[in-house]
Amino acid sequence: MNIFNDLKYKFNTLDIFGKIIAINVILFIVDFILTRLIKVNLINYFKLPSDFFEFIVQPWSILSYGFIHNDLFHLLFNMLFLFYLARASTNLFRTKMILNVFFMGIIVGGLAYLSIANLITTNFFGARGVLVGSSAGVCALLLFVAAYMPESQIRLFNAFNVKWKHIAIFFVVIDVSRLLLGLNQGGYIAHLGGYLLGYVYATQLKKGKDIGTGFERAIDNFLGFFKPKSKLKTVHRKKGKAGYTSKSNKEFDAVTKQKKIDMILDKISKSGYESLSAEEKEFLFKAGQD
Repeated sequence: MNIFNDLKYKFNTLDIFGKIIAINVILFIVDFILTRLIKVNLINYFKLPSDFFEFIVQPWSILSYGFIHNDLFHLLFNMLFLFYLARASTNLFRTKMILNVFFMGIIVGGLAYLSIANLITTNFFGARGVLVGSSAGVCALLLFVAAYMPESQIRLFNAFNVKWKHIAIFFVVIDVSRLLLGLNQGGYIAHLGGYLLGYVYATQLKKGKDIGTGFERAIDNFLGFFKPKSKLKTVHRKKGKAGYTSKSNKEFDAVTKQKKIDMILDKISKSGYESLSAEEKEFLFKAGQD
């Protein structure tokens, strides 16, 4: 029981992406136990089927497939990339926005897979079967970071720096090449759907439009049904002029803060993260914690 409580405590102390990674690992272990040892294929109901009519019966699979992985390498590769991409982006953007990119990437990748599998009569793309893995969400995050901050870098093996845009170009070329060669084409179709979502999200955000707000609102409303409602009665008090002034000051501060964040992000996009001053880096770090 103490071990369970310790694990529960460690899980609760993780950030949201740490929890997503932990859930993926737990489900991989559960899947291994059920399918390999007990011989029960319960996890199949969470995989995304290529047949549209099978999908209608299990519509949740458009999202749940992103938490299921077939082999250990697939799991480790996706979770490692997710860890570094989340770390690179959550200090600069709202955590919910990065979650929007990730989950919308999974959904768009799944829809791309379903579309190809059902609209093309031949099996040229090899899209028959089931789709698993969070690769589409990871691909969306990769293109989002690369397109919005093309000069930002990651230090590999503590030896040299590589720009995210070069990593993105490398994997897009690899995925397209494997798709054309007929290797796991259904999976790579989902990857391309994720890449497209990440690129569109970043380019629209540069124009001042967050395309994930509707998705974020829908998820918040859905999760709101499961939150216990407070039994305390809310009492409203009419605010005077002082209250109005206080609210205006808060709104002004929020707008000023966002403008400063946008200016710093533009600087990163043009000259890279290392071009920031120590004060700007500290400001971004504190903004990411809010």
